[in-house]
Amino acid sequence: MNEMVDFGHEVRKYQDMALTQPVIVTRNGRDRTVMISVEEYKRLKRRDRIVRTAAKFSPDELDAIAHPEPPAEAAAFDHEYSPPR
Repeated sequence: MNEMVDFGHEVRKYQDMALTQPVIVTRNGRDRTVMISVEEYKRLKRRDRIVRTAAKFSPDELDAIAHPEPPAEAAAFDHEYSPPR
């Protein structure tokens, strides 16, 4: 969504919209803040707190990190990649 509106007059509308998608609030044409649902905010905050040292990873996880393989569905984007020359 990329429309200019008077946010102050339609706050409830954008609060409802933010329940299903991020709502970017601009000022003077520049992005300033983003409205998101409380559930999404809490999910993001939980992710901030997940910290593990290498010793906490299983051998399979360490192997996956050392030898990453994209999922099969990622092949749909192969046309977007050009290897460096």
